[in-house]
Amino acid sequence: MYEKRKAPRLKQENEVTITVLSGRHNLPKEKVIHNLSKDVSASGARIQAHLFLPIDTLLKIDITLKTVQQMITVMGKVKWIKIIYEDESYEAGLEFVNTSSEAIKKIGDYISWKQNSNKS
Repeated sequence: MYEKRKAPRLKQENEVTITVLSGRHNLPKEKVIHNLSKDVSASGARIQAHLFLPIDTLLKIDITLKTVQQMITVMGKVKWIKIIYEDESYEAGLEFVNTSSEAIKKIGDYISWKQNSNKS
């Protein structure tokens, strides 16, 4: 199978606060959602959510990196959504868009640091 990912992913749960900014239709009534990321890369993340987030929904995501307790804010667009438990739990793939190069660099540096520290 062809790998579409642009950057290495770090499989680690981090707390995320998601603010729904815009979308086409069927947006959740809640605008701020507290959940977890399942993995993260410099180009996107996989999150677990308790609400359905339609494809192409634009989100502001505050990610609290677990080990260093640092919060990074990124913008993301929902690229795919998968139902885990109907009306209870979903997974969504996000692509980072309109995000500062500084925020992307911080995530990339954190992933490199974690991967190198796991090798030790």
